[in-house]
Amino acid sequence: MKNLSRLFLVAAIALVGFSANAQDKNNPWGVSIGVNAVDAFPDVYDQVGYGGEKFPNEFYNVEDHWNILPSVSTIYVGRYIGAGFALGVRGSINKIETIGDTPVDDEAYYSMDGMFSYSFRDALFGEGGWFDPYLGVGGGYTFIGDRPSFGTANGTVGLKIWLGENINLNLSSTYKHVFEDRYVKTFQHTAGIGFTFGGTDTDGDGIFDKNDECPETPGLKEFNGCPDTDGDGIKDSEDECPTEAGLPELNGCPDRDGDGVADKDDQCPDLAGPAEFNGCPDRDGDGVYDNEDECPDEAGPAENNGCPWADTDGDGIPDKDDECPDVAGTSANNGCPEVTTEVLEEINVQVRSVLFDYNKATIRQDSHETLDNVANIMKEYSNTRFLVEGHTDSKGSNSYNMELSDKRAASVRSYLTSQGIPSDRIESKGFGETKPVASNGTAAGRQKNRRVEISIIEE
Repeated sequence: MKNLSRLFLVAAIALVGFSANAQDKNNPWGVSIGVNAVDAFPDVYDQVGYGGEKFPNEFYNVEDHWNILPSVSTIYVGRYIGAGFALGVRGSINKIETIGDTPVDDEAYYSMDGMFSYSFRDALFGEGGWFDPYLGVGGGYTFIGDRPSFGTANGTVGLKIWLGENINLNLSSTYKHVFEDRYVKTFQHTAGIGFTFGGTDTDGDGIFDKNDECPETPGLKEFNGCPDTDGDGIKDSEDECPTEAGLPELNGCPDRDGDGVADKDDQCPDLAGPAEFNGCPDRDGDGVYDNEDECPDEAGPAENNGCPWADTDGDGIPDKDDECPDVAGTSANNGCPEVTTEVLEEINVQVRSVLFDYNKATIRQDSHETLDNVANIMKEYSNTRFLVEGHTDSKGSNSYNMELSDKRAASVRSYLTSQGIPSDRIESKGFGETKPVASNGTAAGRQKNRRVEISIIEE
C-alpha cells in the first residue's frame, strides 16, 4: 500500500515539462482530488508512551511512519481572490496504523482544514508557466479514532505543476500543530489532480471575457481576443479592409497594382498610377486618366475624351474653331486663308478688264468669264468680306458719274453673288470721279480711271 505513494510521486515528476495557466482571475475556482499521507510527529510521543526519534530524523521514513489510504482520500475546494492569493478548504480521510514508531489499531482519521495561500509563480517567473510553488497558513480540526478531536494551526508548502490550461498536479506538505501534548501533532502530505474553472469566455476563443477586448466575437490572443478576419496581422477594429488581406501602411487594405493607393480608393486598381490621379495612369499627361482617355498616348482635352481636336487642313487650328476647316489658314483669320496683296492684285487685274455697255451698268457678255474667275478666287477666302468699287473719269457731271459708278459696282456685286459668293460677304459702292488713278486730261488716262476695283473690308 505504501509503495503506491512512491509510484504516484514518480509519475508526477515525470509529467514536468507541460505548460498551462493557473488558478487566477479568469479561472477563480479550483478543485483538487487525490491521496493523502498522515505522519504522526514522532518526537513528541515519549511523554505518552509511543517513543520515537527526534524530528527531522524520521521525516522521510515513509515505510514506518506514513499512513496512506490507497484510494481517493482528500478533496480541496478553493477560490482565487487576487494578486496570487487564494482561500480554500480541504477535507481528508485516512486510516492510522502507526503513530511515531508505535503501531495502533487502524484508527479512522478525519480532518477539515482551511487555508490562505499565496502563489509565487507570477512573482518569480512572470505570468504563465508550468512551475507554481506556493505557501499557505490556516487552521483545522482533526479526528483520530476514539480520541478527543482537536484543533490545529497549519503551515503548508506546496507545488502545482500545470499540465494543461485547467489541470495540474498538486503536491503539498502541511504541518499541523497542536498546543497540548495530549494531542497528536502531524504532517499531512497530499498528491492530487487539480482542476480550475469558473472563467467566462462568451465567444469561446479561449480568452476570458475579463481580458477579451472583443468578448462577443472570437479572436486571437495576440489581439487580446479581437478578430483578424482576413489574417493580415491587423485586427479588424484597426483594419479599414477587414475582409481583404492588406498592408499595414495602407491600414490593412490591399493594393493589387502596387502603386501605393489602396484598391478601395484606386479608380484603376489593376493599373499603377499616381495618387493625385486616384491611382490611374495618364501616359500622355493630358490630365485624362488612361481608362477614360480615348487617345491614351496622344494628349487631348477632357472635353474631347482625351483626344486632340481634329485639324483637317493642318493649319494648327482645330476644326471646331476653324471657320475654314478644309482650307489652311491663319489664327488671325479664324483658320481661314488671308487674302494676300498678290491675290488681291490678281483679282483686280481681272476685274479691271470688265467692260460695260456705253453709259450703262450692264456687264458685257465677254466679261462674264473674267468675273467667273474672280468668283472662284473669292470662294477660297470664305470669311473675307470684299468691297466692289465703281470709278469713272471726269466726263459728265459729278452726280451722274457717282450714280453710274454706283450702278456698275452693284452690277458686279450682283453677278458675283449669282456665282455663289454669299451676299453678306460682298458690298458695292460707287466713287464716281473722286479717285482717279491717272490724268483725266488724256484719253489714255480717262480709260484707266473708268474701272472697277475690289478691296478688302477690314473688320
